[in-house]
This record gives sequence, structure tokens and C-alpha cells, in this order.
Amino acid sequence: MADTRPSNSLAVISRRMLIATAFAALPATLATKAMAARGQVITILGDSITAGYGLPQADSLPIRLHAALERLGVANMVRGAGVSGDTTQDGAGRMDFSIRPDTQVVVVALGGNDILQGVDPKITRANLDRILTRLKERHMGVVLAGMRAPREIGAGYARDFDAIYPSLAKLHGVTLYPDLLAGVARNKALNQADAIHPNAAGVQVIVNRLAPVVARELAKRP
Repeated sequence: MADTRPSNSLAVISRRMLIATAFAALPATLATKAMAARGQVITILGDSITAGYGLPQADSLPIRLHAALERLGVANMVRGAGVSGDTTQDGAGRMDFSIRPDTQVVVVALGGNDILQGVDPKITRANLDRILTRLKERHMGVVLAGMRAPREIGAGYARDFDAIYPSLAKLHGVTLYPDLLAGVARNKALNQADAIHPNAAGVQVIVNRLAPVVARELAKRP
């Protein structure tokens, strides 16, 4: 969740435009062939945890999730749409070009940077609501991965923030994965030196728990 983005707003916009252009340049036939060859497509819309911050690519969450699903017998392709430092507002702003049309299931894994920046839970909720509404319009399955705010920042804030995910999952009728960092948060052996980002062992704990949930959501898709 570390913010490694350029401070200059024009640079940020340029980077996002480049990403959008890259996605748009991919021929539809190529995407279709890849899906047929490699199975159902999952996109993880997230931040630095999704982007694999501090890890070799082979140990990143998208790569490990792909392997975990393969072990469950699910042919799949996992696309990591994670940008370090992204808040829910950032994710909502780029979701249309970050999530390609051939995606069957989107894992929405945003909110950690909202906590770090002290974003009002009402704003976080509105951003996630916008994301889920748009994904429903695009007829995509969703696994909403929750985040839990540390009580040290204020019991009231933590209570309001934690309530966002189950509330929205119920409202939109999507699958809830209550806590992306369950079993990993605050465990020194499973985190990098910053005590925020999972190490390779921590990522494996996450995907071992997350993969069956994603597999069940994929099974619902036509």
C-alpha cells in the first residue's frame, strides 16, 4: 500500500493514460484466444498488495493466486490491476480501463490506503459502492475483499470502516471475503520489514484462503 506515485499530478495522469492505451491496444481476438487457452479470467483491482510491492513477480499475489486456482483444478488467467498507493477513489477512477471486458470475476481489494490517509469511511463506502455498481452493469462476478482498520487509530473510525464491506456485499449481492489480510496482519514472520506488506510466505497464506472463494465465484459464471 506504499505510495510510490509521482507527486506531480500531470505525471500521474500521463501514467494512467499510458495504462489505458495499453489495454485498449490489445486486440479483442487476442484476449478471446487467451481466455480459451488459459481458462476463466480473474482481475484483481487493488493497490500495492496486488501489485506485489517489495516482492519478485513470481511471489506476487496474482501469480500465486493463479497457481492456487490451478491446484484446485480451475483453469484460469489472473490479471493484476494493482497500483501502489491507490485509494478506493483511484480505483473507481480507473476501473473501466483496468478491467478488460473478458473478465469473469473481479476481486476488489482496495481500502488499505484509505485507512493510511484517514479517509472518511463515508467516502470510502461511496467509492466502493460506485465500483460495485459499475461491475454489476458490466455483468461481472465480484469477490469483495474487506480490510480491517487498526483500533489504535480510533475505535469509532475502525468500527465504521469495518462495517463498509459486509454492508456493501449485502446491498449488491456480491461475495464477501471479510479480511484480505486474515492470518497475516501483525505477524512479523509473514510481513516485510514495513509491517504492512506481506512477504512471500504471507502472500501464500492469503491465496490459500482466497482461492477457494474465487473458485466458487467462477463456478457461478455462465
